[in-house]
Amino acid sequence: MNSFPTVLALSGLLVTFSLTASAEVPMTQRIDHFDEYFGQKVHDPYRWLEDDVRESEQVAEWVKKQNEHTFGYLEKIAEREPIRKRLTELWNFEKFGTPFTAGGRLYFYKNDGLQNQYVLYVQDDSEAEPRVLIDPNEWSEDGTVAIGGTAFSDDGRYLAYSIQDAGSDWRTWKVMEIESGKILDDELNWIKFNSPAWTPDGRGFFYGRFPEPVEGAEFQNLNVNQAIYYHRIGESQAEDVLVFHRPDQPEWGYSTSVTEDGRYLIITVHVGTDDRYRVFYKDLDDSLAMPLPLIRNFENEYSFIGNDGPVFFFKTDLDAPRGRVISIDTRKVSKQIEEEGVAPEVPYTEVIPEQPEAMRDVTIIANLFVVESLKDAKTQVAVYRKSGELLRNVEFPAIGSAFGFRGKSTDTETYYSFSSYVLPPTIYKYDMLTGESEQIRQASVDFNPHDYEAKQVFYTSKDGTRVPMFISHKKGIKLDGNNPTLLYGYGGFNIPLTPSFSISRLAWMEMGGVYAVANLRGGGEYGEKWHKAGTKLNKQNVFDDFIAAAEWLIENKYTQTKKLAIQGGSNGGLLVGACMTQRPELFGACLPAVGVMDMLRFHKFTAGRYWTDDYGSSDNEDEFKALLAYSPYHNAKEGVCYPPTLISTADTDDRVVPGHSFKFAAAIQHAQSCDNPILIRIETKAGHGAGKPTSKIIEELADHWAFLVQTLGVELD
Repeated sequence: MNSFPTVLALSGLLVTFSLTASAEVPMTQRIDHFDEYFGQKVHDPYRWLEDDVRESEQVAEWVKKQNEHTFGYLEKIAEREPIRKRLTELWNFEKFGTPFTAGGRLYFYKNDGLQNQYVLYVQDDSEAEPRVLIDPNEWSEDGTVAIGGTAFSDDGRYLAYSIQDAGSDWRTWKVMEIESGKILDDELNWIKFNSPAWTPDGRGFFYGRFPEPVEGAEFQNLNVNQAIYYHRIGESQAEDVLVFHRPDQPEWGYSTSVTEDGRYLIITVHVGTDDRYRVFYKDLDDSLAMPLPLIRNFENEYSFIGNDGPVFFFKTDLDAPRGRVISIDTRKVSKQIEEEGVAPEVPYTEVIPEQPEAMRDVTIIANLFVVESLKDAKTQVAVYRKSGELLRNVEFPAIGSAFGFRGKSTDTETYYSFSSYVLPPTIYKYDMLTGESEQIRQASVDFNPHDYEAKQVFYTSKDGTRVPMFISHKKGIKLDGNNPTLLYGYGGFNIPLTPSFSISRLAWMEMGGVYAVANLRGGGEYGEKWHKAGTKLNKQNVFDDFIAAAEWLIENKYTQTKKLAIQGGSNGGLLVGACMTQRPELFGACLPAVGVMDMLRFHKFTAGRYWTDDYGSSDNEDEFKALLAYSPYHNAKEGVCYPPTLISTADTDDRVVPGHSFKFAAAIQHAQSCDNPILIRIETKAGHGAGKPTSKIIEELADHWAFLVQTLGVELD
């Protein structure tokens, strides 16, 4: 990691550090650092802000001054405290996660209302009294330590669970004896983006881990050289057995699963965020067997679903950009390897053909395929026989999103939750044999759903592409152009935005706001073609789609520029940053959160190297030119009046390192030519979003809505 003096040495200049601060904005020291890309010099005046805030006194001081300035502004907004109180009132209801079965028991997560973290409960069966299994609220006074993930042994004896501290992607895995609640001595470290896969005997599990990083670089170093190990219960991590590693392929990442019959270990290999996988499998009945290659390239998605003995089922986009289900008989593969010493071109059989809708997920429950798809970004679920014959569609009460449908081939029932923008989550038990849904519980929220409405519209983007958008608000609003409107988007990594319930969005609508969600290219709403239309050299399409959504809302009299805010997080933070630098006159306020803002250097930190699938890389000349053209940090132009902006990030974000937001905030503050505020809110002991305690979520939302009330001129009742 570079210290501040080292960064200066790289630029070949001697600059004395000072942090000047006017009465209005704490301006940031600029340095004459340049990088050269394909003969073009690019100025990076805030390179020193990339240093880890925990390791650099200069960056820590900058964070302190920026937060003082930001909270000084927010504390003067009279509506801030009433908004926080109302958010707290709305948040205070029992929240239940979707139940699931594992090892013969029923589990669910629950939050009594304002608990900082959800509590994991267990029932011996659906009629038994639930008991607390893990309460992470006991792990820290401020609620910043959370459950990061769980994996249950098939015999129901053990639970492996991970601990997430301060929002970091790093997880520490522990093991509990479920019946007694005893925590064993097992502890596994340096794990991220990975969950254990238990062997059927319950004696241990496979998992992937990274090498221990250099001290002080845990939150910035690239994540490379992952390897698969086997951990036996009761032994130390140092004794774990290396199962699979390719030191010649340091960028390969792995996920593991064990087939339901316990016969095979499946190793899925990825190199980025695209659903393009290699697949290896190992016969667990033969302790000396090596993992064999099944899929030998990264050209397509092969998501393992399950197996019938040696026949494996996969969801794939091979010759089917919207997805289909195929089967592969591994006996044919192993026979050719045995006879010829090489893996063949894999023979497959189509089971469920590509449909008009984008196939998102497939599971096997009750020996049936449960297929989740999207129709214009709305959930569809269909049940198929193993032969590929459609058995039935699952009926839902409205336009919305369903989550759940988990289980094993021997289960005869499963659970799911359903919600929409104006319908709170409702949990159902689904009978796989009869197709009947039984309502188990519905969230009791302090509002009347009948006072609100949600609809879907379609608008035309710059190049003529038809793009869907959801719009939600109180019933009876006037389309006179005076409604405060929040437009949200993401547009990346094949991730769809589907209609689901949110307390924060309800609070915004309760204040008279319109909430709009644009389903941009780059997402997963319509399959791989829609995704690819918003990646790499096509990334500008995403920004054009978002800008066109804003223009549609204005043209159709929902709002006007001075009443329109845009919001997005992570890749959505990039979206907001790019759009506000390209069309600053179009928006009344901007809320970019934990965004990727320096598009030339994102791949040099933590998980950033994975994102080149979507963004491309500045190491490629054509992609460099495209990245530079929209990189928010590099496109902050002096003399421009930028909209009021509240940037958000967190000090322990090791997904999108906070240096992105730090540099962008400094650049926009320097460039700003008018009195519109440019603020950055830097949360402490928090990461990219996962595991954030309720108290911090409410405080942050109150600040966001107060900022919009102030800058958009929202009048509260």
